[in-house]
Amino acid sequence: MGSAASAARRLTLALLGVSALAACTTTPPPPLVTSGQQGVPTKVIDLNEVLVGVDRLARGFNPHALADQSVATTALATLILPSAFRTGPDGVPRPDPAVLNSAQVTKSEPFTVTYSLRKDASWSDGGPIAAEDFDYLWRQMTTQPGTVNPAGYRLISNVVSKDSGKTVEVVFSKPYPGWRSLFRNLLPAHLLKDAFGGWNAVLDTSFPASGGRFAIRQIDLARGEVVLERNDRYWGTPATLGRIVLRRTDTAGITAALRSGNDQLAVVTPDQSAMEQLSALGEVAKLTTMPRGSTVQLLLRPVSPVLADVRMRTALVSLIDRNALIASGTGNGPAAALRADAQVYGPAQAGYGATMPGDTPSAKPDHGRADALLHELGYRRDGAGKWAREGRPLSITIGAPTDREPYASLAGLIRRQLAEFGIEAKVTNSVGDQLFGEMLPSTPPTATSAATSSTSAAPTTTTGVPTTDAGVVDLAVVPQVIDGDPATVLASSFGCPAQSAEPSSVPANPAGFCDRTLQPVIDSALTGAAPLAQVLPGIEATLWQQVVAVPLFQSADVLATGADVTGVDPGPAFAGPFTTANTWKRVPPK
Repeated sequence: MGSAASAARRLTLALLGVSALAACTTTPPPPLVTSGQQGVPTKVIDLNEVLVGVDRLARGFNPHALADQSVATTALATLILPSAFRTGPDGVPRPDPAVLNSAQVTKSEPFTVTYSLRKDASWSDGGPIAAEDFDYLWRQMTTQPGTVNPAGYRLISNVVSKDSGKTVEVVFSKPYPGWRSLFRNLLPAHLLKDAFGGWNAVLDTSFPASGGRFAIRQIDLARGEVVLERNDRYWGTPATLGRIVLRRTDTAGITAALRSGNDQLAVVTPDQSAMEQLSALGEVAKLTTMPRGSTVQLLLRPVSPVLADVRMRTALVSLIDRNALIASGTGNGPAAALRADAQVYGPAQAGYGATMPGDTPSAKPDHGRADALLHELGYRRDGAGKWAREGRPLSITIGAPTDREPYASLAGLIRRQLAEFGIEAKVTNSVGDQLFGEMLPSTPPTATSAATSSTSAAPTTTTGVPTTDAGVVDLAVVPQVIDGDPATVLASSFGCPAQSAEPSSVPANPAGFCDRTLQPVIDSALTGAAPLAQVLPGIEATLWQQVVAVPLFQSADVLATGADVTGVDPGPAFAGPFTTANTWKRVPPK
């Protein structure tokens, strides 16, 4: 009993102590929260940041590599890398005043262009933007396979540095009217010339330094996010924003982020379904279709032993349903309206006109024609319905950058179309660097005529010259970059490397095509000796007859701009909206 009474007293004293403490405090009780406010998080608006939704983000950001062409690559190069010239609103290249004081032709013999660089133009690590950057890019473009339109760089014979690298004299072996298309997206030579992994790895996962208004803060490919911040070392007018974030998600995620205001804009490559979802946003986002500066094409490589004879190339093209490829590759999105029916120009370019003849094998499938040509070449169907010659099956290897769409999907569709006709076909499992760096380079032919076709056992090109190519890739589904000087595009896509006494170390074009009878005409267009408009019709007719390339469509993206950002513009043709990023502004919430 005594212990129970003692416990009761201790409990009473404890309760009295709590009451006294409560009486002494001066803190009022928390206010009541109405049911309408309860649980609603506060959204923090960062007016210094713009979030951009993208539907594709993969490693590989070198704008000079065919393997790395993408929306993200163009965006990052625009924001980070300096250029001697940039495309103006009228589509004409103009000197970038942030990099150049002047650039002009200073000699005609030899043809020489002199660039005067700004003294204060520098990389974000403090190194100057200088002649060594011009020299580095020139040497890489003329020695590496799979570069974007290298024909102009191949005309350069020397790059001379003066005034501590701030004056650059570029000497050409021949006149080159398209010289303004060179030296865009300069790279920091002092950081890359001895980089581990070489050219293919220099911009594989990031940028080592910036020469633009923004610099990379972080690239997280696993999360699908790239964070750029204002480059504090930039010598010109700084960007208005402090940060731009690219964030990868699917179409549903992008439309939801635009509707909620979490994303301020998006740049996507939509199919029909994605376009319908974006259109359903209504006034939430303004949509603008932007043709990209590249086409999707199928190359039938005459340097391949299997496709050395033009009759074989014709037979294969007669089996391919081009309309089905275009529908699949575009997903019936905006690019479906940009069918490419010419070899050099894209349908969204000024000067474009369809050149594909109506009787071209690629115009529509013709199984009867393919059957006749294969019989002419000595092939017969075996008991299983497969085509073979002398007991060896007809087998085709299709190459495509499997880390990029729509190329991988199109390669699979072509394989199925050929298999339905009894032709064995396989798709190489290769990323872009491997495809363009190892599989497509080949020893160029050196004969003087492209008129000869051969059906002998020895592998030959259209020139009738035996090839050293192992025939790893017979057909390739790859991009053709058309943004730039059209004569340079022509020479880069279908021209022969320069002849010399020693074997050329310059890689051939991705098709491995060379017609020495056509080459003087291509050279005349490249050097300005003949107007491109005058010679191109004949060149295009020959290319269609040779059945080397089947263009499909010009790629297209869609820009979706929300109401809470201003200053966003699609930019000049093929340049993209990130050219205006320095003037983007967030709109404060009302």
